[in-house]
Amino acid sequence: MIIRTFSLLLTLACTLAVHAKLNVIATTADLGAIAREVGGEDVKVTVLARPTEDPHFVDAKPSFLVQMSRADLLIEGGAELEAAWLAPLVDGSRNPKLQRGAPGHFAANQGVQILEVPSTLDRSQGDIHAAGNPHYLTDPVNARIVAENLAAKFCTLDPKSCDKFKRNAAAFGGRIDAKLAEWEKTLAPFKGQHIVAYHNSWPYFGKRFDLPVDQFLEPKPGIPPTPAHLEDVIGIVKKDKIRAIFCEPFLNHKTADRVAEETGAKVIEVSQFPGALKGVKDDYISLLDYIVSSLANALANP
Repeated sequence: MIIRTFSLLLTLACTLAVHAKLNVIATTADLGAIAREVGGEDVKVTVLARPTEDPHFVDAKPSFLVQMSRADLLIEGGAELEAAWLAPLVDGSRNPKLQRGAPGHFAANQGVQILEVPSTLDRSQGDIHAAGNPHYLTDPVNARIVAENLAAKFCTLDPKSCDKFKRNAAAFGGRIDAKLAEWEKTLAPFKGQHIVAYHNSWPYFGKRFDLPVDQFLEPKPGIPPTPAHLEDVIGIVKKDKIRAIFCEPFLNHKTADRVAEETGAKVIEVSQFPGALKGVKDDYISLLDYIVSSLANALANP
């Protein structure tokens, strides 16, 4: 009887092990959303940063260490996006799988063409990144690249589910391509029009759709707006007849609203992260859909 019970328990344990999900930690909600698309039912994804939180300055909680200590894979944005807070968590987790260079540490920027890589580091220019602008997932083509690379990473950790991971990534990429054609058609009438942003988070989006995002409410990255700078921006918005201002949830909407009131431009609440905007589904494609439609409406109705 004891032998039979032990045999049944062993069989159950083996069955559970075979079907165990990959335990995945993503630093931000956009990475988490793509991981869920690729991993499907074979992964359990936990996101560290709240979608309404500045990804550069995440409030690192003790619970993060517990979650990371049990994880099979850590997905980070890379390009110094999480430089201010992630490394101590990786060290503190004491999880050898997640250490930089280990199989369970994945930097999602690999294979992505990073923009705005500085030729020299000059901190007088504000909070610049030596590796370039890390907000590359505002370009949907880069989301497809990340999904493909993530499928390959999942395959190394769970070879038995590899075919499913590849199919999921291909399906996600196909949806991106279909929506990209739609988004490009929607924004095509406005090509070349400039957009103001609070922070320099949108150069990839601007480049993809030929809508330069090159005026900022911050005088320099990470530096709070000054009255003199805002007056300069207001003058440029009026002169160039700029119609849209991008502002993210963790930034000062009052400042954006003031510029809008002075110029007639419209403030569009945008986010890089699924789940941040009320009424918008918390998946990557729905978020881009919302941003494109909101922007097109603002540009079409001055």
